Amino acid sequence: MPEIVRFYGIVIKMFFKPKEHEPSHIHAIYNEYVGLFNIKTFEMFEGDLPKEGTRISNRMADPAF
Repeated sequence: MPEIVRFYGIVIKMFFKPKEHEPSHIHAIYNEYVGLFNIKTFEMFEGDLPKEGTRISNRMADPAF
């Protein structure tokens, strides 16, 4: 799974294989926590990423970032 960015201690990795691993998503890894985010909605659908890590990860979805 390729790493696409690192910032504020969070590592973002992307998993995108249509029809094989739905929904297409990214992994946000922050210390021992992981959150899986849907690429289309950027909603966390699995994981235990703390609120602060989720807030910082969501900045990546902001086009101005």
